[in-house]
Amino acid sequence: MNEFGVKKARANFDRLKAEAAKATDALRGGARVLVGTATCGRSAGAMAVLDAFRREIEDSGVEARVLQAGCIGHCYAEPLAIVSRPGEPSLVYHHLTVVTARTVAKKLFLEDDPCLEFLLGAVDQSEIFPTLADLPRFGREQRRLLRRCGLHDPGDIMQAIALGAYAGFVRAIEIGPGKVISAVRESGLRGLGGAGFPVWRKWDACARQSDHERYIVCNGDEGDPGAFMDRTILESDPHAIIEGMLTGALAIGARRGFAYVRAEYPLAVRTLSKAADDARKAGLLGNNVLGSGFSFELTIAQGAGAFVCGESSALMYSVEGKRGMPRVRPPQSAERGLFGKPTVLNNVKSLASIGPILEEGPERFASVGTAGSKGTAVFALAGKIVNAGLVEVPMGTTLRELIFDIGGGIPKGKRFRAAQIGGPSGGCIPESLLDTPVDFDALRAAGAMMGSGGLVVLDEDNCVVETARFFLEFTQAESCGKCTFCRIGTRHMLDILTRITTGNGRLEDLSLLDELGREITDGSLCGLGKTAPNPVVTTLRFFRDDYEAHIQEKRCPARTCRDLMSYYILPERCARGCDACVGSCPTEAIYTDEKRRIKVIDQALCVKCESCVLACPHQYDAVRRISPVRDVPPSAPKPQKKA
Repeated sequence: MNEFGVKKARANFDRLKAEAAKATDALRGGARVLVGTATCGRSAGAMAVLDAFRREIEDSGVEARVLQAGCIGHCYAEPLAIVSRPGEPSLVYHHLTVVTARTVAKKLFLEDDPCLEFLLGAVDQSEIFPTLADLPRFGREQRRLLRRCGLHDPGDIMQAIALGAYAGFVRAIEIGPGKVISAVRESGLRGLGGAGFPVWRKWDACARQSDHERYIVCNGDEGDPGAFMDRTILESDPHAIIEGMLTGALAIGARRGFAYVRAEYPLAVRTLSKAADDARKAGLLGNNVLGSGFSFELTIAQGAGAFVCGESSALMYSVEGKRGMPRVRPPQSAERGLFGKPTVLNNVKSLASIGPILEEGPERFASVGTAGSKGTAVFALAGKIVNAGLVEVPMGTTLRELIFDIGGGIPKGKRFRAAQIGGPSGGCIPESLLDTPVDFDALRAAGAMMGSGGLVVLDEDNCVVETARFFLEFTQAESCGKCTFCRIGTRHMLDILTRITTGNGRLEDLSLLDELGREITDGSLCGLGKTAPNPVVTTLRFFRDDYEAHIQEKRCPARTCRDLMSYYILPERCARGCDACVGSCPTEAIYTDEKRRIKVIDQALCVKCESCVLACPHQYDAVRRISPVRDVPPSAPKPQKKA
């Protein structure tokens, strides 16, 4: 690019910003309602809430715009809506229904009644859109990757530009490829897909290749159970990803890129595809971007659901139409990747970080975090936690702060048991390590990993042995089968864990699990196999007593493993005239002992489906899981005295 192209790009972008400001003029002084319609909101009924707001506002004759927005992170409180009126703080309403949405619209706009009973919080309002710093929980967060999520319509490129989208890319055009890579290096950004490899090193290695046909790839193949960070960003702020890919392509000299997104994320695919079309129409994609002389074309590729395709080389094979299987390296992808050409592959969150780094400067990004892990981390809080959803915190925040101060702790007063961090290939962190900071190095030292940002919280009712078995079953099923250690080794480990959770384990199984874990880690070809034993290895390290209880006492301390449990009815809590459990039992295992006038579960017929537990009215809570070896069955027939 020459000086003329740089100046033309700036002039064209300034024109775009003016158009965006004009297009959003109606939002500056008018009332508006933003309804969160990402996947989490839709699953809770957000589309019906959206229609309810529109109908009530239309029927009432109120001058207000009702817009779709993405996810602001409070997934536990969906459906959510942010209602803004001129000169007033924006009000955030939660757990909305069709009825409550119409009530809020009518009372707030016509009667000036804020409907406090439905209010989650009030937040400040910027010139155009609300800011969320004052909302409960956000005071402890630093929203950078999620800075626009939930605050605008992701299907409107003008709103995105008005909120700062593509400003970092234009700055990249002005400073040139070399200084772009230097800025990313100075920021300290490490890959947020889990590996933590410095982003600038990939870019620099690719830019130095002699082959001038190069590619950039966005890895949106998020497959970890309990993880939804990438999906939310793709659905809520797709232009952040396109801007990151444009900037990366400029830095490495690529003219084409691929965004690889799971087909199981249909809303993300549609949202990103529309964003790409809108960017193309605005001159931000295609030939001669913004008149700068730089050209870049983006293709959306859909993955078929194979977890192994989250690995870079397997993903590239999948894009090429081949079976997704990892390959031996070197050569690295930066030397020979997609279609045999130099390729950079970055995660969704890594690419979403690029815009702010270029727009605000690398120093601001590097001012947050720890010495070895700069910036922020996005976590998906799931499992036994009060405030499930997305959080963005500075690197170095402790797990205790993340789970208890931000996530609200464990529901129903239960005791914390463990945190499974890093997805199915991560590790289980015990309570004694809750003060571990969340960064790449500290978590690795604790036997876990940052991963892509999934955090599943376990309470006292979760069996850590069964949890390890569950995650290993997932990774074993997702193994591509290419290398023996992963294909057969994980199968052996899964068989051993299954024996233990069904009461057939042996003490020597524990040393065998340790040995297999080391061999699989050392001998596997890709990251899936190398990290697959992590849940088993960490639970053996921190919760060995639980394994020994399963083996030696045939007892599950959490009363979770069904083969080691029986179900009994507590006579003192059972309502005599209630037959809810009787009617729910599929095997007719529950009967009334007329002599003792109590309900009894026939253990020979019980299949441990827990239908009776679910059917029993909560005020009685009479059906309990009992470990027959350790506990005294409350309704078991009393032994008969010998004559």
